[in-house]
Amino acid sequence: MGAQAAGPLVVGVDSSTQSTKALVVDAVTGAVIARGQAPHTVSGGAGKESDPRQWWQALGEALAQCGDAARQASAVSVGGQQHGLVTLDAAGAPVRPAMLWNDVRPAPQSERLIAERGGAAAWADRVGSVPGPAFTAAKWAWLKANEPASAAATAAVRLPHDYLTERLTGEAVTDRGDASGTGWWASSTGSYDAEILAHIGLDPGLLPRVALPGEAAGTVHAGHLPLPKGALVAAGTGDNMAAALGLGLRPGRPVLSLGTSGTVYAVSTHRPADPTGTVAGFADARGDWLPLACTLNCTLAVDRVAALLGRDRESVEDGGEVVMLPFLDGERTPNLPGASGLVHGLRHDTTGGQLLQAAYDGAVFTLLQALDRVLDADAAPDAPLLLIGGGARGRAWRETVRRLSGRPVVVPEARELVALGAAAQAAGLLLEEDPAAVARRWGTARGAEYEARPRDEAAWERLTATLADGAPLLRR
Repeated sequence: MGAQAAGPLVVGVDSSTQSTKALVVDAVTGAVIARGQAPHTVSGGAGKESDPRQWWQALGEALAQCGDAARQASAVSVGGQQHGLVTLDAAGAPVRPAMLWNDVRPAPQSERLIAERGGAAAWADRVGSVPGPAFTAAKWAWLKANEPASAAATAAVRLPHDYLTERLTGEAVTDRGDASGTGWWASSTGSYDAEILAHIGLDPGLLPRVALPGEAAGTVHAGHLPLPKGALVAAGTGDNMAAALGLGLRPGRPVLSLGTSGTVYAVSTHRPADPTGTVAGFADARGDWLPLACTLNCTLAVDRVAALLGRDRESVEDGGEVVMLPFLDGERTPNLPGASGLVHGLRHDTTGGQLLQAAYDGAVFTLLQALDRVLDADAAPDAPLLLIGGGARGRAWRETVRRLSGRPVVVPEARELVALGAAAQAAGLLLEEDPAAVARRWGTARGAEYEARPRDEAAWERLTATLADGAPLLRR
């Protein structure tokens, strides 16, 4: 148990790729009263899959670790990894393991969908995003093509957070934030797109209803979890939308998140529609928008390079002109699903520390390239970058971001921002307040501040040239 509570308690859940975290939070002060965490497994090989029942089991374990505090909660909300395809049979059991966001097998279906429905610009205009291999629509098309029996046995299609919300409440509910990452929810209309669903052969009756911002999904009805029956359950949202809530983001404030994947995003009052497909035009959890760009290769890729070199992840060295594009898992931004890592400019005097620094540079470069597309034209060019995710604690990550961005950097003290954002959503529902305003009252974005440094233009130019010149290799 942490601090004593001044107000009612709420639970925020972060169901991510690797684990489920639960926080019990004081709805008034934001003090974390208790926390718990339990792991998931993800399949290796070509596919990235998990059994959704693991997430439910991990949620129970994480809540149990919170002790009595969880049993006193008045409201709960689930933030979950985006894009995952959860297929359930008529009894509500998984037909097959969930295909996760970082499963790039649907790349051919993605390309075909984009071509068959008018091209990238038409998709961006209608849906808000161009459906890359991560998007759920491409995953459903892959399933229909490769496992028709699984598709035929499917009686319900859910996103990861929807699956947990439904098991909590018995209600099939999603929210506009997470729904905007499917490819079949159109930002132009704020609803499911009947023509796209017909095109991919998905019956709209298999989908959950989309709750309005601030609307409850239901109440806790699952008796065997350590939560009080009847506690309010918010609609929940995708992990990036939850993190934006957790930071209490106002429009124009850029966020760079360093985790398994890297993301850059900002809240906007303008509906995004990037015809290049670099920026996903997501909705946020409040009624605004969350233009976002995501890379597949971030902390895990750099850690892998460090392991190959036999070096600690912080053992970087300046100097040299070696360039690395650490696209170890294929890449989403830029859209190179078949790419592998590329190294250019190795010399006899290149050191292991310089090669490791090049891996950091390559991972950060792809994120910062997308940042200009994410931000509105009227956003301040010198606004501090909020640096979050596991990598934000690393000096090498932070200094690479400072050197390549030329912006001041703030590293919030709050660590579990997805779970905190879910807790803010639950508190907003309970207290009938704007959840972002709740998070601002909690002071979640406060943290260490680092001044801007001049941008390393030489490194930026080397990376830009290597990405352009290496394109034929990266597209193989």
